[in-house]
Amino acid sequence: MLFGSGGEVVRVDAEPAWARRLVARAVGGAALESAGAVPTVHVRIEADASAFSREGLRPITRGAYSDGTRTLLVNACGSGFDVLIGAGDRLDVTARYRPGTGLRVANLVLRQRFGLLTGQVLVHYPVLWQAGRRGRVPLHASVLRIGDHTLLLAGPGGVGKSTVVLAALAAGGVATADNLCAADGNQCFGLAEPLRTDAVGGRAGQPHRPGGHTSHGRIELPLAGRVAVLEPDRLVLLERGERGERGERGERGERTEIAKLSAAQAARALAAGTYAAGELRRYWAFAATLALATGLGPAHPPVSTVATRYAERLVGRRVRVGDGVTVSAADLCGPDPVSTRRGTHE
Repeated sequence: MLFGSGGEVVRVDAEPAWARRLVARAVGGAALESAGAVPTVHVRIEADASAFSREGLRPITRGAYSDGTRTLLVNACGSGFDVLIGAGDRLDVTARYRPGTGLRVANLVLRQRFGLLTGQVLVHYPVLWQAGRRGRVPLHASVLRIGDHTLLLAGPGGVGKSTVVLAALAAGGVATADNLCAADGNQCFGLAEPLRTDAVGGRAGQPHRPGGHTSHGRIELPLAGRVAVLEPDRLVLLERGERGERGERGERGERTEIAKLSAAQAARALAAGTYAAGELRRYWAFAATLALATGLGPAHPPVSTVATRYAERLVGRRVRVGDGVTVSAADLCGPDPVSTRRGTHE
């Protein structure tokens, strides 16, 4: 399995069939057009369930051992995988599934959680760490191009970013990822992941084929129209407005507000939304442990610094979406007013 993610070229070789299925789902079926690309991250998932040797490795912190080049993470991020990481020019990740009885049962019962965690620990986190060594930081944001504009779409989880991305793709747009990217202040490299949404509409008004169920009642869909990298020209903070009172005919009186966003507000929202993202909750300790063990990469990614670069360079606007109202990417790309639009929901 060879694909691009976060600006890196990733190869995954998985001996257990169930592990191949989990990784394929975690990366949304992503693949490289050029099969001859040289991997910068190589992941091997072995069927061997024996413990890795700790000979020559010293303790770094609880559950982590290293000699400065090889780092062993035991039960990495609570996933049940022991992970041996070789941090050369190419990042080599070797994983063995070795959960205790209790964790094995929990992973079987909580399969959705286990699938998400497997993708994070074995693929997304190593990719983000390798990208961090090259000056790119994680951002919890969608980046999409529709018409003449490219949006860096920020906002906390659950506000509807994925729905906007889905509508943009249906209208002929392209996107780097659903909601995670590795960014350097100019370009945004999407992480290979499926699109997770609770939307029911599809391309050209056709219903979606059923996707795999994931967290928060959403479904997973392949991210059609995916491109590896985009350079945004505006930053949009998407928020949900408060629920309005129903009128006499049952419509909601909530307004969709579009307003200019200062650079300080934009930087804070982008950085804070990244740190609040559930997908990255375990990443900060993962990255700090590898930095401590190897002396490579930042001990803490400069998320706020990169967020400020975008905020100071891009046109910023806040879009507070009224209850029962949807907005398209084209709406978000409009003029730069301080205005409101009324929406109704019957």
